[in-house]
Amino acid sequence: MTTLIVGASGATGRLLIEQLLNQGEQVKVIVRSMDSLADLIRKNDRLTITQASLLEMSDAELLAQVENCDAVASCLGHNLTFKGMFGHPRRLVTHAVQRLCHAIEQTAPAKPVKFILMNTTGNKNAQANETISPAQAVVVGLIRNLLPPHADNEIAAAYLQKNFGPHQNIIEWAAVRPDSLTDAASVSEYTIHPSPTRSAIFDAGQSSRINVANFMSELITHQPVWDKWKYNMPVIYNASF
Repeated sequence: MTTLIVGASGATGRLLIEQLLNQGEQVKVIVRSMDSLADLIRKNDRLTITQASLLEMSDAELLAQVENCDAVASCLGHNLTFKGMFGHPRRLVTHAVQRLCHAIEQTAPAKPVKFILMNTTGNKNAQANETISPAQAVVVGLIRNLLPPHADNEIAAAYLQKNFGPHQNIIEWAAVRPDSLTDAASVSEYTIHPSPTRSAIFDAGQSSRINVANFMSELITHQPVWDKWKYNMPVIYNASF
C-alpha cells in the first residue's frame, strides 16, 4: 500500500510517516523543506520525498504524485504566527484538498482512494446533526471570522462532505478531529467518538499528536477501522480525558 502525505514536515505529519514506515508501508510526501525529515531519509528506502510547494505544483505534477496511491493524508495546518494565520494562502487546507481530490479523480482509480483529513473538534459536523450550546456557537462564530485557519478547516471538511459521498467510487474520506493537541513520546490509550463528548471551547480535552498519527495510520492500513469511520468525522481524545 502506498500513501501520500501532505503537511508531512509538521509535528503530526512526521509522526504519521513514522507510524506507516514502521508498519512496512510505502510512503510519499510533498514538503517545502526536507530539513525536518533528514534522519528519516537516511534510514528508510520506502520513503519518497518531493520537495515542492503543493499549491504551486502543476496539475500534471500533482497527478503524478497521487497516481497509484491507495491513500492520501492531509496533516496540513497554518503556522501559529501572525503571518501563518493571516497571510496567504488563507485557504491553504481547502485549496490543497480540492487540488488533491481533483488529481485523484483524473487518475480514475480502479478502487476508491482513502482521503484522511486532519481537522479539529471546533468544527461541527452538520451532517451528523451535531448541536452546540448558544455560548459556544457565539465563540466559534467569532473565531471563524477573526481567525482564518478555523474557517479553512470548516470549508475543507465541507468540500469532502458535499462532493464525495457514498454515491461515487472515486474517493472515500474521513476527517479526524483531535481536541487540544499535545506532545507525547509514545502512543497511549485513546478513545474515538462519532461526535465530541465535551465542549471544544469550555471543556476541551486533549489529543496527543502521536495518538492522532496512530489513529490515522489505523484508518489507512486496517480495513475494518476504515469501514467503521469512512464518510464520518471521528473525534479522538486521550483516554485520560
